[in-house]
Formats: sequence, C-alpha cells, structure tokens
Amino acid sequence: MSIISNSLKKIKPSPTIAVTQKARELKAAGKDVIGLGAGEPDFDTPDNIKQAAIKAINDGDTKYTAVDGTAALKDAIVKKFKRENNLNYTTDQVTVGAGGKHVIYNAMMATLNEGDEVIVPAPYWVSYPDMVLLAGGTPIILECNEKQGFKINPAELEKFITPKTKWIILNSPSNPTGACYTEGDIKEIADVLAKYPHVYILSDDIYEHVTYEGFKFFTIAQIDSLKERVLTMNGVSKAYSMTGWRIGYAAGPKEIIKAIAKIQSQSTTNPSSISQAAAVEALNGTQDFIKERAISFQERRNFVVKALNEIEGIECLNPDGAFYVFPSCKGLMGKKDTSGKELKTDTDFVQSLLENSGVAVVQGSAFGLEGFFRISYATSMDNLKKALEKISTFCKSLNSC
Repeated sequence: MSIISNSLKKIKPSPTIAVTQKARELKAAGKDVIGLGAGEPDFDTPDNIKQAAIKAINDGDTKYTAVDGTAALKDAIVKKFKRENNLNYTTDQVTVGAGGKHVIYNAMMATLNEGDEVIVPAPYWVSYPDMVLLAGGTPIILECNEKQGFKINPAELEKFITPKTKWIILNSPSNPTGACYTEGDIKEIADVLAKYPHVYILSDDIYEHVTYEGFKFFTIAQIDSLKERVLTMNGVSKAYSMTGWRIGYAAGPKEIIKAIAKIQSQSTTNPSSISQAAAVEALNGTQDFIKERAISFQERRNFVVKALNEIEGIECLNPDGAFYVFPSCKGLMGKKDTSGKELKTDTDFVQSLLENSGVAVVQGSAFGLEGFFRISYATSMDNLKKALEKISTFCKSLNSC
C-alpha cells in the first residue's frame, strides 16, 4: 500500500517551476543558460515598500495576525478596489493569503465537492486544473485557439456549462498568452453566465497593471448583476515586484470568504506579518512606478514579438498585457536537431532548445495547448537579445526529415 494519497497521484509538479529549477541547476553546473521560464518581474521591490517592512520589524510587528489578514491590509485592499475598479467591498468580504496561488487553492478547497466541474479556458495557468483535482473537482478544459486570440468564444462557453458546473476561471491579462479581455468581451461572457445562476466566477486579475498601449482593464465583478457570484483575486507579486513576499488577496461573497478563513485557520494560519505591513504600503503608497515599468515591459514585448516573427517556422501574436508571449512552433514540427532527434511535439522543441542552445522556455502543452511555447520577457533586454539570437540560430540549424 502506497503512503502517498490518491488525490496527490492525480496531479503533476508545476512545469514552470520545473523549467526554472532545471535552468538553475544547469547554471550551477557551469552551463551558459538564459532562463525565460519564470513569471517573475526582474525589477526590485520599491524602496518605500522595503522600508515599511523594516519599520514593521523594528516596531515588533512580528506576531501572529488575524488568520486571513490584518485590519490595516484589508482596509487597504477595500480602498484599492474602490479606487482602481470602482468596486465596493467591506473588510469582511476580503481574504488575504500567502500569494495568489494560495488564495485560489483555498477557494477550490472550500467550495468543491466530488464531481463538481470547473471550466478552465486553455491555454491556462498550469496550476488551475491541478488545484481543481486536488479539491475533488473535475476541470473541464475549454480550448481557445490562436485564431480567436486565445480568448473565450461566448457561444462555445455556453456549450460547456452543465448542472455540475460550479466555477469558471477567467484570467486577464492572461498567463501564458498575455491576452486581455476588453470590457466588450467581458460583457459578452457575462451575458452567457447571467443565464446560469449556479455558476460562480473566479477572476484572476494578478496582471491587472501590466497592460500596454492604453488598454483599459475591466474585471467581471464590475458587472453589477454578477458581482455576488464573483471572487476577484489579485495580489502584490507582479505589479509591485513582490513575488517572494507571498501576499495575495481576494474579495467576494461573505460565505466564500468565511469558508476560506476556515481552511486557512487549519493550514497556514496568517500570511507573514512583515509581508502584510509591506503590502499595506504597496497599495496605499505611490503608484507612479507601475506605469514606468509597464512601458519597459512593452518595449521588451515589441522586440520579442518582432524577433520571433522573423524566424521561419515560428508565428507569434502581439499580446496586450502580462509579460509573456505564446508563439507557435508548429512550423518546426517534423524537423531534426543537430543530434538527429526529430521534433514531434512542443516538448521536444523546448528540450532540444535547452540542450542545444541553453535557452529555457516552457512548452505550450503544459498550459493545455499543444504546438506552442511560452516565453517570459520579464528579464533584461540584453538577456532577451542573446536569447532570441540563440533561438533563431537553433531554428535555422534544424533539418527537415
């Protein structure tokens, strides 16, 4: 009899973390590797946020806090939603966890019963389906191909809704594609969901502030008729370069927020008191640097998309947000690398690229769509120029079978 639980056997380790770890190991072994796998801003946490954390330490703010967030942080989150999204919440509609992933995991654990279905549009962030499986639910994958900009077709969505559907997960701007839903897009999806009052919506807005060329962010909780069925998740990781601080938060129905707190009380208890103090400053302090950093990301996106589309066999859409591109490598399938290995899948392409060129990217199949790969351009322009030159050289070296 195995000591490992059956529920754990249903899932796999995070592919994005695995790629990042593999790149680290190769670097430690002396290999020249450029890692484009991690979804982590290369900018440092702003100094005012660091100073708030240092002050919290010096003030002895190092004890347990309320299970699902301090009063000060919940108040800052309420103000953020009002200021930036025109959404009115009270502090008992807010939960704080150890990162956005933790909040989503808690939500699934707190609400799913065996057999409940969760619609997960693909390409998806790699953790969505596995969190659903761990919670006893069934992920229902709704494929959104490149012809539709990797976004949901509302008519197609309706075909996937059943009496067992409990949640749909929306992620805009998207990881892995960078696709963004306009207000019009959201309203079309909302028109479908309005017909099915048993379906709740988890809106993953973690990349809200990483958008380009004047794109106007809109979140589905802004649809008044749906707000009571929406759990809106966000956090400080991406916009404030605080990935390691591990603070995510969500606002939504009191019943769900209370259930999440119950889960958290028997698992992690409160997020770090120091990180919470820093997050208060992040949300309440100056926001000026956010636009400046988005401009830098846009410059990198422009370079990466142009360079990829100049490579024969690769096609890349130009995304409106996040710091990822999701190019197709279908035009390279069937070719052989210099060792004679035939590239039959995107996994073959990614592995061969790493082994032969020292560039680490993530295969599209890890995100639920075969024939693509994800590049994170949250790194320096120098690294991107070197990496794209290596990718171009690698692709030119491939021989037809």
